[in-house]
Amino acid sequence: MKLVIGCDHAAYDAKTEIIDFLKSLGHDTIDEGTHNLDSVDYPDFAAGASLKVQSGAADRGILICGTGLGMSIAANRFKGIRAALCYTEELAEMSRLHNDANVLCLGARTQSVESMKSIISLWLTTEWEGDRHARRLNKIETNSRGQDAE
Repeated sequence: MKLVIGCDHAAYDAKTEIIDFLKSLGHDTIDEGTHNLDSVDYPDFAAGASLKVQSGAADRGILICGTGLGMSIAANRFKGIRAALCYTEELAEMSRLHNDANVLCLGARTQSVESMKSIISLWLTTEWEGDRHARRLNKIETNSRGQDAE
């Protein structure tokens, strides 16, 4: 699988280890950055990775920042991106089974790298169930309740 991975400065060290881990599993990786510990703005890296998933240049994406919250919010602004912040294996599995998440968000300050690896492994091997979930995802994609609902 071709995976794009991006991070901010808080997750640079974790990203480096995760890339090595993904390569050891036989995945191709696109390193969207950041490439050092200098302070950066996470939305820039969420955008770069999301555009790669959106265009098909990558099958899925992994984004890591301090908590994973900022990356998930930023990535979900892109049409067709279903980014899920997962801090347990159960959440990772459900994000794939029911939501067909195509971007996994993680927190370098809230999770160990070993925990991230375990979550990533399950997320990468869990297939989407489709069926009734397809109807729900379609509603999300088309904003079936209306953008101005109060």
